[in-house]
Amino acid sequence: MKTTINKTMLTLMIWQCLTIPAYAAAGAREDNSSIFVWIFLALCALIIVGQLIPALLVLTGFAKGLKKTEPKEAAPKNAAN
Repeated sequence: MKTTINKTMLTLMIWQCLTIPAYAAAGAREDNSSIFVWIFLALCALIIVGQLIPALLVLTGFAKGLKKTEPKEAAPKNAAN
């Protein structure tokens, strides 16, 4: 039990040491993107969403097709009965 706690604490300390430089890089960053950049990004997102909707519809159609079972044919009746 004690070794598990020691290993856990060592792992947490290593992760802390690895993430400290990320905290040092955080600062005020100025975004110089104009409205045209945001319009372009919105257009790209619209194209991606427009392609995802038909793809999802096709995938659901495939899933329904795989789920559907063929009806069993009835056994032929004998004329003697």
